[in-house]
Amino acid sequence: MSSAMLGIRKGRSSIFWALLIAYGIVTIYPFFWLIISAFKTNEDFYNRPFGLPMNWQWENFTRAWESAKLGTAFMNSLIVSLGSLVVTLFIAALASFVLARFEFRRKGMIMAFFVVGMLIPIHSTLVPLFILLKQIKLLNTYWALILPYTAFALPTAIFVLSAYLMSIPKDIEEASFIDGTGVWGLFLKVILPMSLPALATVTILSFLHSWNDFSFALVFISKTSLKTLPLGIANFADGYQTDYGLTLAGMTISVIPTVIMYLIFQEQVMKGMTAGAVKG
Repeated sequence: MSSAMLGIRKGRSSIFWALLIAYGIVTIYPFFWLIISAFKTNEDFYNRPFGLPMNWQWENFTRAWESAKLGTAFMNSLIVSLGSLVVTLFIAALASFVLARFEFRRKGMIMAFFVVGMLIPIHSTLVPLFILLKQIKLLNTYWALILPYTAFALPTAIFVLSAYLMSIPKDIEEASFIDGTGVWGLFLKVILPMSLPALATVTILSFLHSWNDFSFALVFISKTSLKTLPLGIANFADGYQTDYGLTLAGMTISVIPTVIMYLIFQEQVMKGMTAGAVKG
């Protein structure tokens, strides 16, 4: 009986790992396919769509970078993404600290206000935002993207940070006050270092949203010198519809910063998940 039960457990474990491996392959393969396809010629792409390149065309990346002016678009995306990220983290950290660690009237209403912000469809605000930005003369500037990106990233950022900060024991806060630490000292020296996992999660989510955005940049930016990377790749694809090697090379370049951002903060994200599992 024990050997039968052991066999059943081994069978279940094998099925579990087989499903996990299959899921991993399905998840990773599109990224792998994008990279290998970026090194192909058009002929190689049509003849061997899922195979390795016959000849690795490294010049696809240099041609894509130069012909589509991806350098300028890359820098524009970096400016608006990092600018939005800094403003989002600053405001979200302060707001979450107050909402999570202090008691005051209308606290629940304010928190509900931010949560409702997560339910607003982004595309429904394009026309009102366009009119507003035109009236205050911010169209075709970096702020035309930084401000909307920050506004739509704040609800999620505050929700994530507040939930994490609420899990920090009050004893730590009281001990800091006994040691003579003020409110700002508590925030900068105690709360922020302890909330690094949540900050890392917010960083990844906010950066991905602003880096990959297409609709806001398309509507609010018309100057070629200010266009972001998604717009540059879109224009590049229109001009080279049959050259899939160049198009996919441009897409591969655009993916690199998001992968780097995740690799930098993945340890903190894993720590946050582990801490949440232990607390639960």
